[in-house]
Amino acid sequence: MTVQSGRVWFWLVALAVVLVLLYLLRGILLPFVAGMAVAYFLDPIAVRLERAGLSRGHATIALTLSFFLAAVLVVSLLAPLISDQVVDFVQRLPDLAQQLIHRGRPLWRTAKSYLSPQDLERLREAAGAYAGTVVVWVGTFFSGLVTRSLAILNILSLVFITPVVTFYLLRDWRGFTRNIDHWLPRAHAQTIREQLVAIDHILACFVRGQALVCLSLGAVYGIGLSVIGLQLGLIVGAIAGMLSFVPYMGTLTGLVVATGLALAQTQDWVLPVEVAGVFAVGNILEGYVLSPKLVGNRIGLHPVWIIFALLSGGALFGFLGILLALPVAAVTGVLARFALSRYLASGFYASEESGEGPDS
Repeated sequence: MTVQSGRVWFWLVALAVVLVLLYLLRGILLPFVAGMAVAYFLDPIAVRLERAGLSRGHATIALTLSFFLAAVLVVSLLAPLISDQVVDFVQRLPDLAQQLIHRGRPLWRTAKSYLSPQDLERLREAAGAYAGTVVVWVGTFFSGLVTRSLAILNILSLVFITPVVTFYLLRDWRGFTRNIDHWLPRAHAQTIREQLVAIDHILACFVRGQALVCLSLGAVYGIGLSVIGLQLGLIVGAIAGMLSFVPYMGTLTGLVVATGLALAQTQDWVLPVEVAGVFAVGNILEGYVLSPKLVGNRIGLHPVWIIFALLSGGALFGFLGILLALPVAAVTGVLARFALSRYLASGFYASEESGEGPDS
């Protein structure tokens, strides 16, 4: 075995070990990954505070306390509003269902005039099958949520361990990066540093920027839907803002859900049109103000690749996979572009005999 092939096998085995450990320890890694994400998000602010004359330890204490106290304050302020909306919605749910049935009767009569009895029967069977599937899925979800013994433990660890992990990672961030730099193979250290800088640029542009975009959109949608009088408007808006981390999913999901609630809540079309107006304003703000200012247009991550990474991470590792999906996507994208550049500059792409190169 040559030295080159030995290095390849070493990195492949190391990658396999890391993946196996992630899979085996996925049940306890959530607070550590969440803490790492918060520390990464707050690190630029800590650097600015250091430049202003504050020590790293004091900056870390101030940022950690401020961030989690702000999170607790937001939850404390929003929880009563959300609770009131949920209670009111549950009380009005029978009336809303009757209104939806009443509004659907003209459509059903129109469909009956165009469909044959066989088509109607197949439509009833399909509706019953999908309804049964939804009921089974919801029952399985909630039963699993209740019966899994680690569910409460995971929540408690996320609440109590995440701030501790955030504090230590944020305080020792520079030391971690310095140690990793010392561990790099000396022959390829500069090349690896360049790729790490590219990965950090993509993550900084997308993760930090998109998080601010989601918060801004959640506020716009939640306040806007509440102002126009939509029931559960605050909850729907907040969820739409969080889902905006996946391109187009937040706007489309929020628009569909909010429009359905508006149609059930009122008999006219004023409220549904106002709902569409709120999401149109949010979409314009996202496309022309928030995303260009906070995210930028040169992150190197295609929306399709982002959606695939998030869905794949969620399917394999749950919420932990969603948190890890974008860093993994960024690393994969940077390494793929680096490998492609090496391939285009190699003899595999253009042989010396042909005289062709990347620029020919």
